[in-house]
Amino acid sequence: MKKTIYLLAAATWLTLSGCEKELDQNPLSSGSTPTFYRSQADFDQALAAAYQPLTGYPTRALNLSETRSDNIYGVDDLGVRDWAPVNNFSTALVNNPYVAEAWTTNYRGIFRVNTVLDQLAANGSVVSDASRPRLEGEAKFLRAFYYFDLVRFFGKVPIYEAALLPDAVAKIPRSPVEDVYKLIISDLQAAISSLPATYDNAVSADKPNVGRATANAAKSLLALVYLTRSGPTYGIEGPGLNTNEYNLALPLLNDVLNSGKYSFLASYPDIFSYTNENNREVVFDIQFQGGGTGLGSDFPGLLVPDAYFTFLKIPYASGGLEIRPIANDLLNSYPAGDVRKTFNFAEGYVSTTGFRETRWLMKKYLNENLRGPGRLDWPINWIVLRYTDLLMMKAECILHGVGGTQTDVDNIVNQVRARAGVTTKLTNVTLPQLMEERRRELAGEGSRWHDLVREGLVLTRMNAWIPVEDTRNRMRRNIDATQIIYPVPQSELSAAPGLYEQNPGY
Repeated sequence: MKKTIYLLAAATWLTLSGCEKELDQNPLSSGSTPTFYRSQADFDQALAAAYQPLTGYPTRALNLSETRSDNIYGVDDLGVRDWAPVNNFSTALVNNPYVAEAWTTNYRGIFRVNTVLDQLAANGSVVSDASRPRLEGEAKFLRAFYYFDLVRFFGKVPIYEAALLPDAVAKIPRSPVEDVYKLIISDLQAAISSLPATYDNAVSADKPNVGRATANAAKSLLALVYLTRSGPTYGIEGPGLNTNEYNLALPLLNDVLNSGKYSFLASYPDIFSYTNENNREVVFDIQFQGGGTGLGSDFPGLLVPDAYFTFLKIPYASGGLEIRPIANDLLNSYPAGDVRKTFNFAEGYVSTTGFRETRWLMKKYLNENLRGPGRLDWPINWIVLRYTDLLMMKAECILHGVGGTQTDVDNIVNQVRARAGVTTKLTNVTLPQLMEERRRELAGEGSRWHDLVREGLVLTRMNAWIPVEDTRNRMRRNIDATQIIYPVPQSELSAAPGLYEQNPGY
């Protein structure tokens, strides 16, 4: 099994928690600063712990992006599921646990990163000259990652560049989106300049580098930041600033694509194979390890009902979950013979009582033969950034008038389709067509909602999709721009009354 920085993180934060105040207080970026940094090993352990909050990202991507989008018709037959108000654009989400988790977990990561950076400034002399740039670069990559996740979901958020005590945190208001981006961009530029392009990914006791941030990961994330900033504002203080920075994104994408470190895998299923992790398609992923270690992932079974596990004869204890169906609109968009459809989704099941479920469900990350001991413990990584994603982002830049030709765009899209077994070639691919190909290729990877938002398609697309897909009359009609971002959690508003204004529409 894998030995990664996340294995170190599990034990590390148990040590840190003795020095840090309880981290479930709100606002979460708070606590007392640990003072045990006396050696290189202390810093390595603390940095490992700063990676640990990444493990919440996959579940969040499925709950707040995938479920929010036109990929899933998340009807709730029992009327009790936390995903239903996310899917149907409820304006009463201030107490939704998925929304609260997005805020608190990201700020937990930011606090841990800031602690590392503060201690490097204060006690960094114990760190070797060779290691310090790596420590700073990885920490700044992580801080940028956490803040980018926050700004895409919430718009304005408070900025903390140091590990602050609760009384100081309670005086810092939300910052304008532009200021949040300034920190994100600065951190990623610093990471690019100080991190290696890649690590030796050999998995062994003396090479625990699998999963670490690299300069190429930072370049890829920064390119996505520029694409996101370039999106429309919709008249809200959300992730789009209409900056038209495609000329800044494209060189970064080309650097990574042309680095020779990554490649376009010949087989779509091989990208997600349990026995082919950290393959050459992967630019950055989040590491998990099953087998009862406490480091397994929960996302493979997140969108899967209990009855499907019994259908597969997997003896997991019941979680009481019902199906979160794949949208018919998405299913019908796949051309005949497209292997991505049958790999990503399952066409229902028959329950032990004889009930036949005909709706399709997400099975992209399931391998029943290599499963962990429980439904929340799977030994599979979550891919955040991959080669094909970057290729299609490059095509996106070209369609916005930066570099390349229409032939380049067509070639990229047809290469992706050919791997999926689709022989019909497209010509003169438009931006909406590109985004639909991204939808089919990246289904279940948490990108769809963000893709629609940054390309100015989200309101027209969702308002056309809802009345057709919503056969059970569960969804709110005619969403508006205020629902592009989520509300500030009520727990944060209550922790410091008057400090934050709620996002409009909630």
